[in-house]
Amino acid sequence: MSNRKSMGIQHSMCVQPTFLIGTYDEDGNVNFAPITWVSVTCDNGANDHYMLVISMFGSKKTKLNVIKTKQLSANLVSTNMLYLVDYFGNNSGNNGIKEKTPYDYSNGEVLHVPTLDLSKWVYECEVKKIVQTGDSDTFFCDIKNVQIDNDIDISDGIDLTLFDPVVYSGHYHSIGKHLGKIGDYIKEY
Repeated sequence: MSNRKSMGIQHSMCVQPTFLIGTYDEDGNVNFAPITWVSVTCDNGANDHYMLVISMFGSKKTKLNVIKTKQLSANLVSTNMLYLVDYFGNNSGNNGIKEKTPYDYSNGEVLHVPTLDLSKWVYECEVKKIVQTGDSDTFFCDIKNVQIDNDIDISDGIDLTLFDPVVYSGHYHSIGKHLGKIGDYIKEY
């Protein structure tokens, strides 16, 4: 017998990475919005590569920009960037340019998308497909470029602790230690 109890369906335990999605609007203004509904899937077509999958709810300025331009950056949030998550999340781009909190950004290396200089991992993406579900739009994005912090070496795999990412499941959390690689826990029977 398990040691669990039923909680109903109102709770979600979807541990999700936190990203700041960056876009330019039609006037060239920068806009970032915090999004945690981010994952990957694989395009097993001719290109056989990973695609970033991002879902956005409502009528965010960033979402409207993605629909218009079909381009975005996904900037992984490290714990030192939480002030930007709260700032961008509590100030709508529909109310004007978000410029009351200083932050530095650059243009993407491959696409015309804003990338946050503080982010240690940045995707530059082009939207290939949009699936609408109610007030949510899910963007299937070709990853055109990945930028990582110059001081981080991923040649032996990705150690998330080096990126110090913020994960979200109703509250913000950080990751404290590297536990190993696939196969490190195989038991001999």
